[in-house]
Amino acid sequence: MQNRLIFTVSELTRHIKASLEPQYEDIWVEGEISNMRIPSSGHCYFTLKDEKSQVRAVMFRMKTRLLRFVPEDGQKIVCRGRINVYEPRGEYQIVAEMMEPKGVGQLQLAFEQLKNRLQEEGLFRKETKKALPALPKKIAIITSPTGAAVRDIINITTRRFPDRHLLVVPVRVQGEEAPDEIAEALSLANRHHLADVILLARGGGSLEDLWAFNTEKVARAVAASDIPIISAVGHETDFTIADFVADIRAPTPSAGAEIVIKAKSEFARDLSHLVFRLTNGIHQGIDRIRNRVGHCAGHLTSPAKKTADYRLRIDDITMRLIQTLLRHVQQKRGEITNALMAVRSFSPARTIGAHKARTAYREKNLINAMRACVQQKTARMHTCLGRLNALNPLEVLERGYSITRQLPSHTIIKDAAQLKQGDSLNVTFSKGAVDCIVKKVLH
Repeated sequence: MQNRLIFTVSELTRHIKASLEPQYEDIWVEGEISNMRIPSSGHCYFTLKDEKSQVRAVMFRMKTRLLRFVPEDGQKIVCRGRINVYEPRGEYQIVAEMMEPKGVGQLQLAFEQLKNRLQEEGLFRKETKKALPALPKKIAIITSPTGAAVRDIINITTRRFPDRHLLVVPVRVQGEEAPDEIAEALSLANRHHLADVILLARGGGSLEDLWAFNTEKVARAVAASDIPIISAVGHETDFTIADFVADIRAPTPSAGAEIVIKAKSEFARDLSHLVFRLTNGIHQGIDRIRNRVGHCAGHLTSPAKKTADYRLRIDDITMRLIQTLLRHVQQKRGEITNALMAVRSFSPARTIGAHKARTAYREKNLINAMRACVQQKTARMHTCLGRLNALNPLEVLERGYSITRQLPSHTIIKDAAQLKQGDSLNVTFSKGAVDCIVKKVLH
């Protein structure tokens, strides 16, 4: 028991870490990404797996920012890194320093990812493309000032139309600084309205050489431009994200120079063609007018004959109008005569006399009815007065009766049994009243 070597968990983990990490400081591991998550810290946490096993992995933010593509679940990758033992959980994981897709290169994968995302946002729609001016006065060329592309563009444009204003905006077209410079040049040209059209150009090269034109920053700067943009990047077989976003894609910088401006001879030929069409149209219009004038002249008659015809028509219309007015006046006169006769037959004098007679008759009947009613009411009033007087207690008192009340309650005494000797009484007569005291009650 005394010879046993016993480790604590922490000691064992440290021993494993010390023996494992130095042996795997620089390794390459191939597998499929799963459980990819990127928290607010910017670190990538994921699992690498194959058909039989899996291992945790992490790529810290500083390394993640250097990736050209976006790692996603299901992607087959090859990563380079080192083994790290995480002591708190006793687990080992791969700390990835570099990552690239397996099979397809990371640049190609990043290209396809960005292309699909921008296409879903609608940056490639034909409806948003701007038309190029027919003859731009100012042309901004955004490219490297030392490359062959700028010399080809200047030679072609000056040869096709010598007096155009060319403005070269120098930028890097390759390297890490290139996207920022290109985006800033596009923004500068728009802010200050430097040109009528922008030619974004670069000569041919590998996918990595052309990568500045495949970045999201350049793509969005091209999409935000109010000035029409021709993308003339690489050779005819090269396609960049800027080509899809730009208003026009030229296969080469030289082709872009030919697109941006027509040759002066072409303008002269087009102008001659327009002059011919205009002249021909004018002559045809004059011929049509002449034919119409001749046709109308054949249908014209003498003004004197026309005037005579109109005079006859005026005389005829005048006579018809006078006759119509006379008939109308006679008709109205008849209507007025009939109305007067009708008014006289319904003279108000007779009606007023009849109403006066009826009114006098009704007035007499009303007076008689009122007199009868007054007499009837008077008789009823006397009858009621007689009945009222018969019930009036004062009338009873007139016949010698009196009303006796006990004091102080003023209760009317109807029976001598209600009283006792010494009670105070009030006796009311027909005229006046007296207060008295009971000396003796007689039953």
